[in-house]
Amino acid sequence: MDWLRQIPMGQFVDGREGWLRRLDARLKLAWSLVFLLTPVLAGPLWRVALVLGLLLLTLSCGMPSRIWWRSLLVLTLLALAVGTLSMLLPAADPAAALGLRDPQELPDALSQGPSWVVFELGPLSVDRASLLLGLRTSTLIFTVIHSINLVLISTPPEDLVWALSWWFAPLSRLGLPMERLGFQLLLALRFLPLVQEELQNLLRSLASRAVNLRRLGFKASFGLVLAVGERLLANILLRAEQGADALVARGGMVSGPAGFRLPEEQPAPLLNALAVLSLLAVLGLRTRYGAM
Repeated sequence: MDWLRQIPMGQFVDGREGWLRRLDARLKLAWSLVFLLTPVLAGPLWRVALVLGLLLLTLSCGMPSRIWWRSLLVLTLLALAVGTLSMLLPAADPAAALGLRDPQELPDALSQGPSWVVFELGPLSVDRASLLLGLRTSTLIFTVIHSINLVLISTPPEDLVWALSWWFAPLSRLGLPMERLGFQLLLALRFLPLVQEELQNLLRSLASRAVNLRRLGFKASFGLVLAVGERLLANILLRAEQGADALVARGGMVSGPAGFRLPEEQPAPLLNALAVLSLLAVLGLRTRYGAM
C-alpha cells in the first residue's frame, strides 16, 4: 500500500543525477510557461510537437527513470482516456431538421457542412471537430501536468519560491508583500508531503484491517469512505495547527525566500545559456508554425 510514495507527483526528489537539476530555477519557470501558454490558440501540429518535445526532454533529462516513469504512465493513460471520451462525445450541435434555404442555393463549400465523419461505430461517430477536440484535450492535459511535475520533482521548494519571487520582484514596488507571499507559498509546498503521508497512513490502516468493500455493501462502503475523508481532514487540520503553533513559538518571524535558498554547488552557465537560446528558438517557431 505504498504506491503513493512510488509516484512522486508534485514533490521534490533529492538527488544529483541529471542536468535538469542543475538548470536555473528561473529558467525552469520560463520553460514551464512555454508549455502552459503556447498551446493556447495553437494548431494540432504544435500541440503534438509539444508532447513529443516534452517526452524527449523527460527521456534525456538524466534523472533516474524510477522517479518519473510511473507518473508518466498514469498521466498518459489519463490523457488518452479523456481524449477518447472527448472524441466520442458530440462536439457540435446537430444539423437543423428543417432547412431554411434550398441546398442548391448554397455554395459547394457551405453545403458540405463544417466537418466530415472520420468513422462510425454504432451510435458513436467521430468527425473532424470531435477529433480535434480530443487531440486538444489530451495534449493539453499531458503538457500542463507533466511539465509542472518535472519542475517540481527536480527543483527544491526553496529554489522554486525564490525564482517566483525574483520574477515578481517588480510588484513589491507597488506595495505587495512579496516576502510574506513567498513564505506562505513555501509553507504550502512543504505541507503537501504531509497530506500525502496522512492519506498513505489511512490507506495502510484499511489494508491492515482487510476491509472488503464488496461485502459491506453500498451504504456501509459509502459511510466508510466518508469516515476516512473526515479523518483525513481532521489529521490535516491538526498538522496545520501544529505548524502554526511552531511558527508562533519561534516569534512568527517571516523570512524572505532568499534566506532559505541553498547555494548552488555546481553552477552551469553554459547550460543556462543553451536553455535561453532554446527558449527563444521555441518562441520563434511558435510564431511561425504554431498558428491554428
